[in-house]
Amino acid sequence: MKHGTATILAAIATVPSANRMPLSNGWNGSRNCSCLCPTSCFMVTFTLPQPLRSLARTEQKTIYNLLFRTAAQSLQQLAHDPRFVGGQIGMVGILQTWTRDLRYHPHVHFLVPGGALSTDGQHWLRAKNHFFVHVKPLAKLFRGKMRDGLRKTGLLSQIPDSVWRQAWVVDCRPVGKGESALKYLAPYVFRVALSNKRILNVVNDQVTFRYQDGKSKRQHTRTLSAEAFIHRFLQHVLPRGFVKVRYYGLLAPSSRSRLAQAKRLLGKARPLTHRSSHRPQTKMAHRRRRLSLVLIAVSP
Repeated sequence: MKHGTATILAAIATVPSANRMPLSNGWNGSRNCSCLCPTSCFMVTFTLPQPLRSLARTEQKTIYNLLFRTAAQSLQQLAHDPRFVGGQIGMVGILQTWTRDLRYHPHVHFLVPGGALSTDGQHWLRAKNHFFVHVKPLAKLFRGKMRDGLRKTGLLSQIPDSVWRQAWVVDCRPVGKGESALKYLAPYVFRVALSNKRILNVVNDQVTFRYQDGKSKRQHTRTLSAEAFIHRFLQHVLPRGFVKVRYYGLLAPSSRSRLAQAKRLLGKARPLTHRSSHRPQTKMAHRRRRLSLVLIAVSP
């Protein structure tokens, strides 16, 4: 039992370092802007269908990169349609691979400010309140781009044809303004698959942990053998050096001039108050400092 406990705790200890974002990823980098605007934001989530997940386990870098790229392209393309927003949007994407009970469920969350810069760069186009894009055409676009991407990588033959006829899952929902949107995003950035405090017991090489049901919000427990628990836990360790947070559109490092133009059009940027580095910070204050994005949209 002691050996099993030590093995489990050692497995858990490997994940924070394996999943830690490289410093070059930019939460503290220059491409994060030092101002915060009150804005309506949306969380758009793209989920990898079940038939692609076994391939994702064996080809993690290829599939995760493809998931990021095709989801971002799909959202930017549809948002550029004048029936929706009609311009260039900004977005930050975060990869997550787990469910609350540690099952393998790769998906990408995008935090998107509710507006866009017009093609000519002369106007800021506001998204409608509580609406950004239709998810059905977005899911079809995502499915098509993923299929094309798999064809280019030579992996398409490993996917059953039926997956291209089924409906894919994309979710889009408003998540508030300004700091409330950042609070919504922060756990997805810094959370690992399972914290130590959720492990309730390790007895006779059986591990019991708790989790919250996403729909009912009720607490549940699950007991697994030590081997099954370690397998379920370690499948969420990302490849070494993999960047799990990425910027696109107006928030991409190559779009600084267009981002600056959007800020000029809005005229609402206000500098954040920088705290002294010698002043102790709470955990939440540290998250807010690292999440100093610009959320660029005009408030209603």
